[in-house]
Amino acid sequence: MEHVRTRVALLGSTGSIGRSVLDVVAAHPGRFELVAMTANRNTALLAEQVSRFGCPLVVVSDEADTAPLPSGVRVRRGAGALADVAALPEADIVVNALVGMSGLAPAAAAIEAGKRLALANKESLVVAGGILTRRRAQTGAEIMPVDSEHSSLQRCLVGRAPGEVARLILTASGGALRNHSRSELARVTVEDVLNHPTWDMGPKVTVDSATLVNKAFEVIEARWLFGIPQERIDVVLHAQSLVHCFVRTTDGSLISHISDPDMRVPIQNALFAPDAPPTEISRRRAWELGRLDFEPVDTDRYPCFSHVLEAGRRGGTAPAIVAAADEVAVSAFVSGKIPFDRIRTVIATTSETVKPVETDSLDDIVRADTEARRAASAIVDAVSRD
Repeated sequence: MEHVRTRVALLGSTGSIGRSVLDVVAAHPGRFELVAMTANRNTALLAEQVSRFGCPLVVVSDEADTAPLPSGVRVRRGAGALADVAALPEADIVVNALVGMSGLAPAAAAIEAGKRLALANKESLVVAGGILTRRRAQTGAEIMPVDSEHSSLQRCLVGRAPGEVARLILTASGGALRNHSRSELARVTVEDVLNHPTWDMGPKVTVDSATLVNKAFEVIEARWLFGIPQERIDVVLHAQSLVHCFVRTTDGSLISHISDPDMRVPIQNALFAPDAPPTEISRRRAWELGRLDFEPVDTDRYPCFSHVLEAGRRGGTAPAIVAAADEVAVSAFVSGKIPFDRIRTVIATTSETVKPVETDSLDDIVRADTEARRAASAIVDAVSRD
């Protein structure tokens, strides 16, 4: 049966997730059509992608130099244009692969327009999950997680009544520093942290994996995606990154999903659902899985994990505050301004300095983000002078 081509707007095409999305598109010629792509400043790679995939519209940041593009390609700039692309009438699927708070307004725009939103930007649901999921219910939009754990949970939950589900369990690799002693953590380099043993991700997510902030974000994200209270969502360390989740049912059973650690697997699920895509990506045979290890999270070793979960429990603007503080802290670490173990200091002190409020407004979320960034930047300056 011949399929009508699915029209895709890809936000963040030059990042690690965006490049994997294009790998999937290229593997299925004739199935997808790129109607828009966006990038921040890597316009040289964007130009190559546009030439290869024939995209008619691109969006770049206000500050970016635009590399030569094929004739007829329209170029727009700035955050407002990102939100416009997310609501394009001609887009069947909007893939939000942006990093951090930059993805919130486009996510909201896609949901407001009733789109299928393939969401890799977990911060959107972390900081505004209640607001976005309520709007999803009103507009009929669909959120498809582009994340190995949440995509796996979605598969394991198909056909299960809410009353059957006792707990959700996310797995975490433990990051690049999982075998370092606590005394070594204060001396690790940026290169050490970015050398993830199983996943190929961008710098922000890779650092967040080492602090387990990323997994705490995923707990909050799962709460909003699946309607399960945060206190019924657990995390277990699993170094091999082959088992991506468990669902514990009320009869005591554990249901899991296993696949290779390859982001193209959840991307395919988001793009093709409800169909099952033909693929050669994850063909590991059962006897090739080898040893599978699981252990509880040591919260003393991963203190940032607890800070983020507490913000999720507090709700309101608290998750936006910790997310902003983390973004500032990670940027400062990657640029060499602060050591790895001071990421915790920036997050904790910002959370104490900026007081959260209850809200049902995206404007309040944005204001909290701005205030938290300002406070976190001041804390980074103070820490860097120590």
